[in-house]
Amino acid sequence: MKALLLSQPGPVSDLSIGDVEQPEPSAGEIRVKVAAIGLNPVDYKLAGRGNAAWSYPHILGLDVAGTVDAVGAQVDQWQIGDRVYYHGDLAQPGGYAEWAITTAHTTAAIPDGVDFVIAAAIPCAGLTAYQGIVRRLNVKAGQTVWVQGGAGGVGGFGIQICRTLGATVITTASAGNADYVRGLGADHVIDYREEDVVARILEMTGGRGVDAVQAAVDVNTANQGIESLAFGGAISCIAGLPSLSDDTFAKAISLHKISLGAAHHSANRDAQLDLACMGQEMIRLVADGSVDPLVEQRIGLADVPDGLAQLETRHVRGKIVAEL
Repeated sequence: MKALLLSQPGPVSDLSIGDVEQPEPSAGEIRVKVAAIGLNPVDYKLAGRGNAAWSYPHILGLDVAGTVDAVGAQVDQWQIGDRVYYHGDLAQPGGYAEWAITTAHTTAAIPDGVDFVIAAAIPCAGLTAYQGIVRRLNVKAGQTVWVQGGAGGVGGFGIQICRTLGATVITTASAGNADYVRGLGADHVIDYREEDVVARILEMTGGRGVDAVQAAVDVNTANQGIESLAFGGAISCIAGLPSLSDDTFAKAISLHKISLGAAHHSANRDAQLDLACMGQEMIRLVADGSVDPLVEQRIGLADVPDGLAQLETRHVRGKIVAEL
């Protein structure tokens, strides 16, 4: 089969299309004929450092949508021809290929009317935002949430999920992306390049602070999130953990570390099953129009290295998806 191959850890510019043997599903697994795959920052990060579990050449790519074309033993929830999507295990060969293997119990169905590109845009960014906001922060109507990096994938999904829950959304974005994030549902936009973000949030909330923060940028912005929280507030951290102190704990906050794909390597079967459950919940929001999947670019497999190079700039709006 054709696949985009990483011959050794290195820059994404080293990725090249080549031929490898078609994989076969083991017990509890399915093989998917890949139709589309979403690009994510984790791809270029893993390409550069590699993984001890990999053999080379390795196939990257975690967010796959396609059609089941083979099932392993002990799989009864999927049939050949089913349309599915999933967030894969980063220790295993991924989806930048004509076929990919995944565990059956972590996979979600694609409803009629949702195309493969739309589905492939969801998993990493969409489920990360969903897990943080719904599962961990338990955001409710009437609360105020700071969603960091609103123009990015996790931020864009986060804004929309908060909107569906009836929360007030403050987000940070550059001036050029202000209208874009307002279009996603942000109530207030702070230009992080020009304004003192924490001071503006405290001003907006009358000094109280926000009920919750989705921290999705870096350690520095996670620390700003802590400063912006109201007493008893909560923060979900994706890209880095904040510094903690006695003053932090005096605010009686709760902190949640989000590591979506780590469920694959846990001994917690319920956490693995929840990958599929969240996938079903999230794609329903997309199917009924409540959440835009944020697809900004559709590219081919050969264009993936250039797409990942764009992501490395950390200034890409929305999602890039490759079609096969």
